[in-house]
Formats: sequence, C-alpha cells, structure tokens
Amino acid sequence: MMNRKISKATVGRTGVKFFLTGALLMGSIVQGGGAVSAAGAPSAQPAPTVKAASAPIMRDNLSKYGLVKDVELPVTVEAGGLSYTLEKIMIYDVKSKDALALAKQYGYDLDGAEYFIWTKITVENKGGNIVQRNIKDLSNKWRLNFGDLNMGEASAAMPGKLDDSVNNKSALWTWVLKPGEKLSTYQGFRYTGTLNYFKLSVDCKGQFVSKYIVEPGV
Repeated sequence: MMNRKISKATVGRTGVKFFLTGALLMGSIVQGGGAVSAAGAPSAQPAPTVKAASAPIMRDNLSKYGLVKDVELPVTVEAGGLSYTLEKIMIYDVKSKDALALAKQYGYDLDGAEYFIWTKITVENKGGNIVQRNIKDLSNKWRLNFGDLNMGEASAAMPGKLDDSVNNKSALWTWVLKPGEKLSTYQGFRYTGTLNYFKLSVDCKGQFVSKYIVEPGV
C-alpha cells in the first residue's frame, strides 16, 4: 500500500516537472522566434520597407545633338543686377511631336525654323531699378548662342495665345521685374543653324556677361 502511495506521489511530481519544463521551453520559442502558429512554425514577420531611389532629373538633351556639357545645369549668369538661371533646356526638331504639342498649346509659329528650344528659367532683379522687356524696352536681356556670329543666336518665340500676358509662368513673352522680384517660368526659342557650342549671355544696364555651357570644338 505504501509503495502505491509513493508511486503516485512520484508520478505527480514528475508530471508537474514535465509541464513546467514544457512551458518554459515554449516561452523560449515565443521570445526567440516570434509567435508560434498552430502548425508549430513561427508566423511571418513584416518585411522591412525599402525606399525606392528617386530618378535623376533630366535637365537637357544636348548630347542628342552632339553637344557635350562642360558645366552641368542649372547655370546662373548675372549682369547689371539681373540674375538669369537656366534650369532646363530641351532642343526639338520643329516637326517633332514635342515641338508641335507646345506650338499648339501656346500658339508658337514655327514656320521657317529648324529647331524649337524649350527652356525652364528663373530670373531675379537684384538691382535697384525696374528691369523689363516689353513695349517700353524691346532689348533682349539674355541670349542663347549655338553657332557662328551671324546665324548662331536663337530668337525668343512669341506664344500667340499669351502675347498680352505679363510675367506668365507657363510661357514667357513680356515681363517686368521690380527690385527684389523673382520669376520662375518657361520660354520658347526658334533657331535655324548649326549646333557647334552653347553659350549663355546676359546683357543688362550696360553690362554684358557670358558663360559657355558647351565650349566650341577645336
């Protein structure tokens, strides 16, 4: 009788031991490997978020026409208190879909031109007097040159649908900048001629400053 009692007590203690050991082991699994599913395998953890690399900004297509930049855009030239920054420039054949789409949208006349040039710019008046290009002052304040002296300058194209707009931010024609005023906008040019280099010039208040973006070939 005593033996039976001892056996039952021993078995009881052994069972409790086994239960505690199992519980501790299960706790280790949960802490070490995450929650355990009904099948006994750890549940899937959420994958870390990977940020996609941002695509580089395309600022020009000069290489398409054999023009290799010596300096990268944006480029700023300042003269007579007027600061001109060229942010982007795209050269299009006048019969290309891009040139025709812009001509239709803003009313550009591309007849007789070989290329249509589309620029994104920022101009700022850092001087003490008004700077303008309109009926009061028809002189060009900046120039884009690509070829020889006689045929190398692109001419500003008039957006026929916006020709009475001042300081337009979509397609520039006439503009007025008071001291301290800044304007970011787009501007179109017509050009016929060779594409040998690319020089940007600012001519304002008797000062003339230029900078080569693409140096002339030897």
